Amino acid sequence: MHEANRMKRLPLYLFTIIDHLKDEAREKGIDIVDLGMGNPDQPTPKHIIDELCKQARLPENHRYPRPNEPAEIKLKEAIANWYKDRFNVNLNPKTEVLPLIGSKEGVAHLSLAFLNHDDIALVPSPAYPVHFNGVIMAGGILYNIPMTEENGFKPDLRSVNDSVVKMAKMLFLSYPHNPTTSVVDLSFYEDIARWVKNKDIIIASDLAYSDIVFDDYKTPSMLQVKGVKEKTIEFHTLSKSFNMPGWRIGFAVGSESILASLAKTKSYIDFGIFRPIQYAAVKALSSSQDCVKKTVEIYRKRRDVFVDGLNKIGWPTKKPKATFYVWTRIPLKYDALTSMEFAELLVNEAGVVVAPGIGFGEYGEGYVRFALVENEQRLKLAIKRLEKVLAMKP
Repeated sequence: MHEANRMKRLPLYLFTIIDHLKDEAREKGIDIVDLGMGNPDQPTPKHIIDELCKQARLPENHRYPRPNEPAEIKLKEAIANWYKDRFNVNLNPKTEVLPLIGSKEGVAHLSLAFLNHDDIALVPSPAYPVHFNGVIMAGGILYNIPMTEENGFKPDLRSVNDSVVKMAKMLFLSYPHNPTTSVVDLSFYEDIARWVKNKDIIIASDLAYSDIVFDDYKTPSMLQVKGVKEKTIEFHTLSKSFNMPGWRIGFAVGSESILASLAKTKSYIDFGIFRPIQYAAVKALSSSQDCVKKTVEIYRKRRDVFVDGLNKIGWPTKKPKATFYVWTRIPLKYDALTSMEFAELLVNEAGVVVAPGIGFGEYGEGYVRFALVENEQRLKLAIKRLEKVLAMKP
C-alpha cells in the first residue's frame, strides 16, 4: 500500500524526531532536561477543572456536540467578549467566531478548505510546522518567504515576485512568533493591510502566544486594522494562556465567509468539542485572568534565569519579549554542524533536549529553540551541562 504522493512531500515531523532522540538517550540511562516541545508543564487552574468535572457529571453532555447548541453559543459569546476586552475588536459571536479542537487543527483545515493544486500559500520561514505542512497536505503550493535575524524575523512581502503573488491565495503570519520569539506592533499589520489591498489573499494570523508577553509588551491583533476583517482569520488557543494543551480547545475569529468555509470543512471531519470542555473554556475566558498573569510571571523568571545563564557561559542570546521559547544561533565553535547534528550532540553529551531549527523550515537552519517548560532548578542544571559542552573540543 502506498500513501498519497503529497504525504511523501512532508518532512519527518519535528517532534517525532525529538521523541526519537529522547528515547535513545533514556535507553542509555541519560537524565533528560526536556526543552524540546512547547508543552506547558503547569497545571490547569482549579476553577477550570472544577467546571469540567461539574459538566462531565451531566449525562446530557455526553452526547455528540452540535453546532450552535447552548454550550457552543455560550462559548462563542465568551470568545467575543474576551476579544473585545483583549483587543477592543467587536465580533458577531454567531458568524465571526468558530471554536476549534485546538488551533493547530484549524490552521491545517484552513489550507484544506481553500487551497487548490495551483494555489500558492505564502509562508514566512522559519515557521510553526503546521503552517507549511498543512499546505502540503492540502495539495497546495508552498512558497517560503525567508526571514532573517537582520530583518527582525519579519517577511519582506514586496520582495515576492509578481507572478507568485498572482497565484497566492493565503498568507500566514504568527506574532509573537514561534519559533523566533519576534514581536511586532500595530504598524506592521497596517503595512500588511496596505500590501494585501486589492489582492485576493487570505490573511491567516496565528496568535497562539498573544498572552505570553513580557516587559510591558502588548500583542496587537490584525483585526485592529480597519477594513481587513473580510479577508482575515485569526487563530487562538487556550493551551498556552490557561495551561490546557491536552484539552484540545482553541478558536478562530474574523471573516464570516472564511469561517463558514472552515466550518463546512470541519463538519465533514469532526463532530465538534466535548461539551464539558466547551463549558470549561467559557469559565477560563470569562473569569479573572489572574491565573494567566501568574503563568506569565513564571515564564518571565525562567526566561531571565535561562538567558542570563546562557550569556554567562559564553552563548550570546537575546531575551525574548514574548512566548516561552528561547531562539538562538548555534555557538560559533559548532557552526560546522547542522542544527539536527547539534541537537543530537546536546542530547548525548548534556542530556538537554532542544528543537533543531531545521524542523521549522529551511530558513531555521543554524539555530535551535529551547522551550522553557522545566522549572528553574532544572533550567540551571541545563545551563551547567551546556557549559561543559561549550568547553568541549568540537
